[in-house]
Amino acid sequence: MLGATVDDAAGEAFDKVARYLGLGYPGGPEIDRLAGSGDAGSIRFPRASTAGAFDFSFSGLKTAVVSYVRAHPEVTNADVAASFQEAVVDVLVAKSLAAAEEIGARSACLAGGVAANTLLRARFSESFAARGLASYLPSRAMCTDNAAMIAAAGYFQLERSGPTPLDAGAVPDLQLRSSK
Repeated sequence: MLGATVDDAAGEAFDKVARYLGLGYPGGPEIDRLAGSGDAGSIRFPRASTAGAFDFSFSGLKTAVVSYVRAHPEVTNADVAASFQEAVVDVLVAKSLAAAEEIGARSACLAGGVAANTLLRARFSESFAARGLASYLPSRAMCTDNAAMIAAAGYFQLERSGPTPLDAGAVPDLQLRSSK
């Protein structure tokens, strides 16, 4: 593993910012739609720097959005959405490229719900192509929230090993055993 989420994942940040702006849940599609009519350069939100070169952190960005909107109630949701989305995409693409180059990868693939984001898909493809690297984008229908994948893994773990006791501790990097 080259990097991990330190606090809020990108999708979680999309959901929380959308909820704060009154856009509903899930937030990613609404921010993506609204950002299309906003000015991504109107607000310069921070890009998080993490101790681990390839780790992600979006809680500070989420807080910056809330603080900005409170201080500037006249700002449009479209400009906030576009500027927020720009900040998230900048970080995701830059760190993905850096990680790919670090290990000498010839290609990379987007996955999860955030992989459906229009700007992310375009910037990811363009940036990788500019460096001579292939990029793979699943169809939007396959870019679903990872919660469904986690639930499926839990189901198969239950089938294999039975229920986990309620007093079991959390293991954030639990390795699932193969069914074979």
